[in-house]
Parts: sequence; C-alpha cells; structure tokens
Amino acid sequence: MTDPIITRHGPVGVHYHQFLVTDPGGPVAGEETDASQTGLVGITAGDATIHTGIHTGDVDVTVTAHRHEPAPDPGEWEEIAEISLHSPTGTLQVTPLMTDLDDDLSSLAATGPGTYRLRLHARGRDQAVDLAPDTEHYLLQCWPAPPTPAQLLRAKDDYGSQLRAEQPTQTRVTTHAPRGQHRQEHDILRRSLGG
Repeated sequence: MTDPIITRHGPVGVHYHQFLVTDPGGPVAGEETDASQTGLVGITAGDATIHTGIHTGDVDVTVTAHRHEPAPDPGEWEEIAEISLHSPTGTLQVTPLMTDLDDDLSSLAATGPGTYRLRLHARGRDQAVDLAPDTEHYLLQCWPAPPTPAQLLRAKDDYGSQLRAEQPTQTRVTTHAPRGQHRQEHDILRRSLGG
C-alpha cells in the first residue's frame, strides 16, 4: 500500500533560493551532489538543498512519508526529481536555510534510521525568479529505499533548465553555518534590539 502514513502542509521560509531537508544528527549524504544534475535538488554541506525560483520569502510545502514507493503525484508539476538520503537518527526534517521552523512539518523518515528516497515536485519557480512573493508549491514524498543516483523525472520550467545548463564551476554553492548557529545569531540580534 502506498498511501502516505504522514501528510503535513505548511509554509517554509526561503533564503538565497534555498530550503533544506536535513537530519539534526548528521549528514544525509557522504558526498556532495551538484544541483545542476536535476535543476531542483542537490547535496550541500551534508543537507539536501532544494533550489527555489524566489530569492527570499515563503513557499508552500506538503510532505508525505510512505512505507513503500508511491507513484509520482499526477498534478500539474513542472519539475520532478529524486535523490537518495540517509537518516542516521530517523529524522528527516524540512527546514529553512537561515532559521528553524516555528511549526515543524513532520519528519519524512517514516520507518526510523536508514536510507530513503526523496521525490520532489515543484511548480511556480518561473513566476517570480529572484523576487520574494509566495508563488511556489512543493510536494516532497519520501520512502525507505536503497541508495541510487539522483534522477530527473520531469523538466518543464525555465529556472530548472538554467540550473541544469550551468557548468560545475558556475553552480551556485552556499556554505552553511554549523547546525544551530543561525538560530543563535538570530537570538543574539533579537536580544540586542530589545526584542
């Protein structure tokens, strides 16, 4: 049965065209994966980095965790890609790049620690490239599976085509601060401003 055992929906903050799927206990992959392979997702600094059209703002995200591989969603998605992830703690969490989620979406790791396949669906990335409106929608499906190479299942948006066309030396790479550092910096700034 491929019905999701967990489904959650909510806004996720985007900074620098990115949000993450991460395991708080360690890296989700041992090697970097260039996002230009799929135009949608890659591995950067041990986290799965999802590339958005908007620069800053919120995107609409639905997560579904499954025990077995589901079919790709038949909706009007412009890009669909898959990547393998490892969860050392059994928690694969969707998070903004710069801060933690206030209202957490459910973990994508339905069966505890192990290796998972993450399928990402995206639409709306061409609507406001480099701007900050709320125009993008994402569906993340996750299920336990052995590791396999990243795969592009659908490629219809211009933004993904641009990312796939970049040479490896042109690929956007963002270095991440150690986990929790952004939250600490945000708290220090808030206290210094009297908030």
